[in-house]
Amino acid sequence: LIGSTIISLVLYVGVCTVMVGLVPYASLNSDSPLSEAITATPYGRWLSILMNLGGIAGLTTVGMMSVLSQTRLFYAMAHDGLLPHIFAKLHRKTNTPWISTLICGIFCALFSGFCPVDILGETTSISALIIYIFAHVSVLVMRFTHKDMPRGFKVPCGKWLIPTVGSLLCVLLLKGISKATAFRFLAWTLLGQIVYFSYGYWNSTRRE
Repeated sequence: LIGSTIISLVLYVGVCTVMVGLVPYASLNSDSPLSEAITATPYGRWLSILMNLGGIAGLTTVGMMSVLSQTRLFYAMAHDGLLPHIFAKLHRKTNTPWISTLICGIFCALFSGFCPVDILGETTSISALIIYIFAHVSVLVMRFTHKDMPRGFKVPCGKWLIPTVGSLLCVLLLKGISKATAFRFLAWTLLGQIVYFSYGYWNSTRRE
């Protein structure tokens, strides 16, 4: 894990260094800075086309994985009673939560088709930051509530330093979120709370 993180860090720093070496950094303030840098090379035209195609393929893969992971979250929640059981219904042949996949696919297609990209990006960013904050705080809390829980591996400085610094950095990044995005996130969170307290809380298997 640490090795892969270091490799990713070195690659990112290397790419950024090459970009700044190709063009002035002020010209990289665009929607596709890497494409701008590649265009400055003698083979920039066809290289930028290949890079953009690779970016589209990468984003498509990430989008598909996000949708598929969401269907598995709905499956787990429905299995625990937090959502209606229809989300946990498996297909006879593929043994996958096909109804959950269908609902998530239609929902994501509609939102991506009608909502502006910047709104979707900002909403996704604030959601990810909130999730990361809860993940970091959970590590700290579990040090007290689950002291004897078996740990498969240990991370250097992962007991207190990394969760604390990570959560603080996420809070710092939240300062750049616009008020409109914050209100949208609060409205979305309120909708989730309504679903939880109207259905999930009363049907959760953990309450039994």
